[in-house]
Amino acid sequence: MTNSGWTQDSMPDMAGKTVIVTGANSGLGYEVTRALARHGATVVMACRRTDHAMTVKGRILTELPDANLDVRELDLADLALIREFVDDFTEEYDDLHVLCNNAGVMAVPREETADGFELQFGVNHLGHFALTGLLLDSLLETEGETRVVTQSSGVHERGTIDFDDLQGEREYDKWDAYGQSKLANVLFAYELDRKLHDAGVDDVASVACHPGYASTNLQRRGPEREGSLLRLWMIRVANAVFAQSAERGALPMLYGATAGEIEGGEYVGPDGLRNMRGLPSVQPSSDESYDERTAERLWDTSEELTGVAYDFPQSKSVSR
Repeated sequence: MTNSGWTQDSMPDMAGKTVIVTGANSGLGYEVTRALARHGATVVMACRRTDHAMTVKGRILTELPDANLDVRELDLADLALIREFVDDFTEEYDDLHVLCNNAGVMAVPREETADGFELQFGVNHLGHFALTGLLLDSLLETEGETRVVTQSSGVHERGTIDFDDLQGEREYDKWDAYGQSKLANVLFAYELDRKLHDAGVDDVASVACHPGYASTNLQRRGPEREGSLLRLWMIRVANAVFAQSAERGALPMLYGATAGEIEGGEYVGPDGLRNMRGLPSVQPSSDESYDERTAERLWDTSEELTGVAYDFPQSKSVSR
């Protein structure tokens, strides 16, 4: 584990950089957006609830009047809407320097996306897999180094990829499904970096990260959907006692997105007790997350399910 001592004050000037942040209207996404805007980036706030995102944009502009923020609708639970978002983005923007795959759902009762995927696997992994693949050309064609930073969770350590029941149709446990989706995030981030390297692409880096235990709205959504007032109360107490702030929880993603010392294929999380809180550091992920055969199978399955095939170049000579 490498202790970086890195904070928001360590971020470089991001003026002239375009960044997409999924789920930018709350929690970690809000803090990532706010920090990037403070350092000069143009932030595309890719959100399902654009009305709420516009309110959040106004809040940031009150603090940072010169912030360059662009709210755009993105529903990761609908492949057609993901394609619409990418078409609209590429029509307006020539560059994409960083893609922050941040949005997600956690430990919710079984639901399905518009395309019939189990919601957690569909949003957390397949939605971001499709989004990244459709934006690959933008990342490749942007001058200089570009990055894809995918938000996972420490819960990925309990995850396994159940290829016989990926969608939880035969048996469903909300935490097992969440763990599977978060393991898929890490497997995807590493496999993307390997495929870029194999294609001779050395100016696009793919990184995974996790926020530790950060106090956000994410923990509340499962109990809210279940109508469990007891679990909501327990989560409020746990967040108040044990969690670090969302601002601190955003640091690993910001480190992955902007730190000069980051390399592709790394995993970033808090450096404190049990990696639940603290400053960002490069650290190991679970043993299963390094299984290249599982990663390749997941990649092929994800292409089949989403209909998004990554078009990697044969070679690319530009260096970082």
